[in-house]
Amino acid sequence: MLQAAGIGAGDEVIVPAYGNPEVAEAVILAGAAPVFADIDPDTYCLDPTYVRACVSERTAAVVAVHRFGHQADVAGLRGLAQRHGLFVLEQGESQKPYEEAAQRRAHATYLSGRLSGLRTPTGSDGHTYQQYVVRVPGNGRPDRDAFARALRGKGVECSVPVKTPVHRMPAFRRDVALPETERAADETLALPVDAALSKRQLQRVVSACNALGGLLQPAF
Repeated sequence: MLQAAGIGAGDEVIVPAYGNPEVAEAVILAGAAPVFADIDPDTYCLDPTYVRACVSERTAAVVAVHRFGHQADVAGLRGLAQRHGLFVLEQGESQKPYEEAAQRRAHATYLSGRLSGLRTPTGSDGHTYQQYVVRVPGNGRPDRDAFARALRGKGVECSVPVKTPVHRMPAFRRDVALPETERAADETLALPVDAALSKRQLQRVVSACNALGGLLQPAF
């Protein structure tokens, strides 16, 4: 897509640092330079306000990555792009079968209505819950990683969706301030939400998480 848009040497492309490095790698392969902008803390997608602050004379495009089933604010990015003469390219994640979306939404509603002590996902319109990503507050001890270890010890599978933001990886290291990206990388945890889960399995997830509520208390 970058090459088809005529983007190459001397150009800059604004991309998210919260996620995998493939988008930044594609920018470099096209001969351009990736510029990292911060994300919306609810959708984990690029925030047009932060993107605006990254626009320079060399900026040629913005890559909006849809994350976890959330849709990026493409309308906001296109409005910005029109004012600055930029391309807006969209990158989706690997999609699970569409017919399972309704069941995943039902599971997500169940979890969000019963989990305590965690910040549950914002169920905005169109959210397909490719992943059910919660926040484990980082003001207590143990932190998100300890919480995840404790969950796995109770037989609940969970994963850290983004362990290292791209701008902190050696190949792409940049000295930029991306507080929402850093906070999301420190706090996010993906819980099971697959359509095949049974009610008993969902109850097990809720019970295990809520039983660890004490881990989320601030450390004094």
